[in-house]
Amino acid sequence: MTTATSQAQELITCDLCVKPVQQFCNSCQVGLCEDCINKHVKSLKSMKHDIVPFTKRTVQLVFPQCTSHSHQRCEVHCQQCDVPVCIKCLTGPKHKGHEFHDMADIIATNREKIKKETEKIEAFIKKNTAQEIDIENKISESMAHYEDLQNQTKDHRQQWHLEVDNIFNKMESLIQSLRHHHITTLKSCQSQLKSQNSSMNQTIQENREILKSNKVSDVSNYKSKLKEYRNIPQIPDLPLPSLQTNTVQGRELSIELGEYKATLTQTSLSSLRDEVFFLSVKELLAEAKVIANIPTNVKNLLNVAYVGSDKVWINGDDKMITCVDIHGAVQDTVTSTCETFPNDIIVTRQGELIYSDGVNRTVNIVRDGKTETLITIPRGWRPVGLCCNRSGDILVSMRTSDYNHRKIVRYQGQRVTQEIEKDEHGDPVYQGGQYNVYVVENNNGDIVVSDLNANTVVVVDRTGKVRFRYNNKPPGGKKSFSPTQIVTDSMGHIIVGDEFNDCLHILDQNGQFLRCVDNCGLKRPGGLSVDSEGRLWVGLCDSGEVKVIQYMK
Repeated sequence: MTTATSQAQELITCDLCVKPVQQFCNSCQVGLCEDCINKHVKSLKSMKHDIVPFTKRTVQLVFPQCTSHSHQRCEVHCQQCDVPVCIKCLTGPKHKGHEFHDMADIIATNREKIKKETEKIEAFIKKNTAQEIDIENKISESMAHYEDLQNQTKDHRQQWHLEVDNIFNKMESLIQSLRHHHITTLKSCQSQLKSQNSSMNQTIQENREILKSNKVSDVSNYKSKLKEYRNIPQIPDLPLPSLQTNTVQGRELSIELGEYKATLTQTSLSSLRDEVFFLSVKELLAEAKVIANIPTNVKNLLNVAYVGSDKVWINGDDKMITCVDIHGAVQDTVTSTCETFPNDIIVTRQGELIYSDGVNRTVNIVRDGKTETLITIPRGWRPVGLCCNRSGDILVSMRTSDYNHRKIVRYQGQRVTQEIEKDEHGDPVYQGGQYNVYVVENNNGDIVVSDLNANTVVVVDRTGKVRFRYNNKPPGGKKSFSPTQIVTDSMGHIIVGDEFNDCLHILDQNGQFLRCVDNCGLKRPGGLSVDSEGRLWVGLCDSGEVKVIQYMK
């Protein structure tokens, strides 16, 4: 059984059929059976064929046939014309006075180049493998460090009064957010290393096949990939935050984590929710600047949601939700359960994608590639805009099926904890109409709404009482204010897109106009998101482009 298998594996077949090889054409370097000899000779009548028994074959380079002279093969290369030529071509008028190189020398040089490049790529793989091990250790150390941070937080929490629970909730949320960013960044680098290794292994395999080949075209057409493999991804050096506490009995309690600090004094227990703040205050740039233009294939780009590690989820007017990085490369795709398209998309602090489905009256979350229903909206109402705050509450902007009424509903899980629909006089806070209404929660607890039906930004406090409305044209604006998507940043700024005036308005948390971003080519800004580094990710409806804009320093 073993002998038969071994013989079958060693059987060499004719290059033109499946019969055993018997003869060999030294001129064309092909093996032939007796039946295929005439067929081979007739197919290339213009060429001379040196047919010998297969055991007496001579392995040599197969030079291409000359298109100008029959029975001639091109054994030299014309440098001026960059084409292979035969001996007769050398004396012809077409190539008179030209410089020629021997084709065999060119092939030998290219083979040596491929061999050396393959050795270098193998060295890169060894270096990448070492980097992979290093980054795996960093991930383990980081996980252990963040686990220790959470344990410290729980220990210190027992020393504080019950009224400061809100501070520790924010601290735990911050740790989760920092850990997610830290681990995601490291894993992204790890993924790049693995991907590059895979690509280099494939190139090595392809190079080895070329080295085995006797065909001139395989070697002469080789394109080097060495330059792109030189740039090995560097492991990011991310600092690990530390937890610090200070207790002065009867006077003050304080806790710090990274750039955040919370302080409790005996006389200000009622305002603990507002005590977490940035130690380093960021300022607006005098003039915003575009730092990246990301082309996408999304038509009628509607929504943008930053997910971390320089990546955003985007969607247009179909079922697909796509994750792209700052270079425009697609990182992931999700096919939503919507009959038409998602009305809005957001990302939780844990990096999970949530989208609203107006037709099916659901708010859905994507976990491990599968969609789950988080909230089912009551009959007669449909979800539109979404916001997920630091404590995990989900705010949903809703409209009635006939578009006549709008309201904001706060959910904790599937439980409704707040509804904002009418003011203290019984009048609607938000105007009915066909346009989407988007919602976001500010650092101070204000609920900020972009109401395009009223061409107004409406801000209510945490109890639902109207604080102010904003509907001003931008400086020099010729058209009425037309608010689209809206975000708030770490400093409490309110940033809203103005579709008809092709710009962004930046307000402080009290509605005072601060800046107009109108110098960045924002033609019909729609989707809008903000990251932790003071950058805006703006989707343009018509072009499908996403612009990354630096507006804070």
